[in-house]
Amino acid sequence: MIANNINNNDNNNNIKNNEAYLNCDIKLNQLLSDTEPIGTIGSPSSTSEISLNILQNAVTKKLIGELVIFRYIQESRSHYSLGQITEIELKNVLLEDPTIKSVARQRGLVNPISGIQDTHVGKLLCSAVFSNNDEENFFDTSLLGTVPATGTYIHVTNDNILNSLLEKHLDKIFYLGYVYGSQTKLPMWFKHFGNGIEGAGEAYHLGIFGTTGSGKSTLAKMILMAYSKYPEMGLFVFDPVGEFSKDIMFDNPNGLNHRPKNNDFNLNIKEILKSLGKKFEIVNIRNLILDRWELFEEILYESSFFPNLSIKGENKRDAVSVLINEIKNRLHISLTNLVELEAFQQVLDILRNPNIQLLIYSTAEPRARLNTVLSEIDENYLYERFWKPICQLFHYRPGAQTVDSLLKRFTNNEKPLVIVDLSLQSAHHLKLDYWNETIQALILKRILYGLINLGEKSWQQNISLNTLVVLDEAHRFARREKYENSDLENLRITLLDAVRTTRKYGLGWMFISTSLSSVHKDILQQLRIMFCGFGLSLGSDLATLKELVSDHNALKLYQSFTDPASSFSTKSRKYSFMSQGPVSPLSFAGTPLFLNVFNSSETFVKENKLLSYTKKSISNSLTYTQDNYDF
Repeated sequence: MIANNINNNDNNNNIKNNEAYLNCDIKLNQLLSDTEPIGTIGSPSSTSEISLNILQNAVTKKLIGELVIFRYIQESRSHYSLGQITEIELKNVLLEDPTIKSVARQRGLVNPISGIQDTHVGKLLCSAVFSNNDEENFFDTSLLGTVPATGTYIHVTNDNILNSLLEKHLDKIFYLGYVYGSQTKLPMWFKHFGNGIEGAGEAYHLGIFGTTGSGKSTLAKMILMAYSKYPEMGLFVFDPVGEFSKDIMFDNPNGLNHRPKNNDFNLNIKEILKSLGKKFEIVNIRNLILDRWELFEEILYESSFFPNLSIKGENKRDAVSVLINEIKNRLHISLTNLVELEAFQQVLDILRNPNIQLLIYSTAEPRARLNTVLSEIDENYLYERFWKPICQLFHYRPGAQTVDSLLKRFTNNEKPLVIVDLSLQSAHHLKLDYWNETIQALILKRILYGLINLGEKSWQQNISLNTLVVLDEAHRFARREKYENSDLENLRITLLDAVRTTRKYGLGWMFISTSLSSVHKDILQQLRIMFCGFGLSLGSDLATLKELVSDHNALKLYQSFTDPASSFSTKSRKYSFMSQGPVSPLSFAGTPLFLNVFNSSETFVKENKLLSYTKKSISNSLTYTQDNYDF
C-alpha cells in the first residue's frame, strides 16, 4: 500500500510538470489514488491479454466480470486502459509436487504451504484505452500499443472514475444496467443512423439472442427507449406475438408502480414516449388497408368461403386461382371494390359458369354438388359472414390507412415509433379465424418491400431514412433452412437481401430470437451490435457463438451466466448479457463487454432521466383504431 502511494505521488508530480494534463488527468489520478488496488500486472502479458496478480487484500473479493483500470505511459503521455476480468486461477506450485500432494491427501492441510503459498492470477481483457487530449484537455480514444511494466497497479472502476473519463460525453451516455457482477453502471450509447454530433453516420444491424426468460424482450424495449430520444429517428416494430403492442397499449394513469403484477419489469413505455415527445402508433390488421392480390388470394384460401360451397381439399386452391384470374382479367374489378354486393354477385356468376367449374372439377358429380349448393345457399349469409369481412381488409374504411401512407410518415423530419401487431391473439380478437403464419409473412413482406423502396428513394435524394426495423421471433422468418412454403421462402430471401443492401439507405435491422443457430448465417455476419443472454451455451448455439466471438476467456465468462429463473425472488434475479460491437464508449477495441441489465424499471427510468424531459404537445401520439365497426 505504501509503494502504491509513492507510485501515485510520483505520477502526480510528473503530471503537474506538464500543463497539458492540469485538469482531467490530475482529477482522474486523484480518483485512482483514493481507490484501493486489487492487483498488479504480471507475466506473461501481451497487448491482447493482460495477466493480473491479485493482491492479498483482494483474494476474497468477487472479481469475475469486474471492470478495472490501470495507468501507464505510452509515447511520453499518460494512458488509461480499461477491461473486464474474465478468469481467476489459483496456483500453488509447491502443492503440485507429487510428494506434497501425498501429504495433503492424508492430512488435508499442509503447513506452511496450504493457503500461505497460494497465488491468484487473473486474465484481463482490455476493451478501451484513453489518453488526454492536449488541445481541449479531455480524454480521447487511444490504443494499447505497448505492454505496461509488471507491478503496474490495477484498480476497480466506479461511477466517478467512468464519469471523469467520459465527462465530455455524459449527455450521450445511456445505461442498460451494471457492469457484470458489480454495482458500477456500464455506460453505453445508441446513436441514430443519420449524420451530426449524435449520429453514427450509417445504419447498424443489431441482434438480441437468448432463451425464453433471459430478458431479451425487456432489453429490446430498453434499447427502443434509447433510440426514442431522437425525434429524427424512426422505429418500426414487427410484433408477431403481441409482446410490444400489449405493453404500449396498457394505459396506466397512476404511473410506473401500478403495472400488471405478472410483469416483472414494469416499464410504462407509453408514459416514457410521451415524456420524450416521441409520436407512436399501434397498427393491427383491422386498421391497415391491404393492397396486394396475393394477400387476398391467401386469405380467401384460408377462409371458410369455399368450404361453405362444398369446395375443399386440393380443389380449393384451383378454385381460388381461377376465380381471381377471372376477377382481375375479365371483370377488371379492383381490390377496393370487391366488398360491393354487385361484385359478390358477379363472383357467384363466375362460379356458376360451367366452363369455370370444369377448371375446378374434372368429374360431373362434384360439379353437380356445387350447383346444388349454389342454388340452395343463403347468398346474403355467405356475403355478410364470409365474403364481406375478407374484402373489407382491402377497402377504404374509417380509421384505416394504406401501407404506403403508413410508411410515408418515415419521410418526415420527426419520425414515429410504429408497432405492427400481427399476433394470433390480435387476429382472433378481431374474429379473423383464418389467420395463419403464411398471411402473417405476406403482410410482413409487403411492408418490407415498402420500407426498402422508401429507403432507396431517400438514398437517391442523398437523404438517410434513419430508421430501425425490429423483428421479433426472427428465427421464424429468417431461418437458415429453406421453406417449402413459397411465401415464407420469399420473405426469407427478402430479409437476407435487405440486410446486405439497406445500411447505405440508413435502414437498420434488429433481430430478436430465442436461438442463435436458427437465424441465417448471412444475417449474423452482418450484425454490428449483438447482445447474448442466457441459454446459448449448448449444442449448435454454442458452436455458432464461438464463430462470432473469438476470445476464449470471454466465452468462458459467458458460459458462467446463471438462469434468471433460478433466483429465489424477482428482486435478486440477474439478467446477464454479453455485448459485442460499438455499443459502448468502453468497447471500441471490439472486445465483448458483460453486464447485468437493470431488473427494476424505476432504476432504468431514473438513471436515464426518461421522465424529466420537457413534455411536448402530443395529443395525437398514440393512434390505433377502436373496434367500433363490424366486418
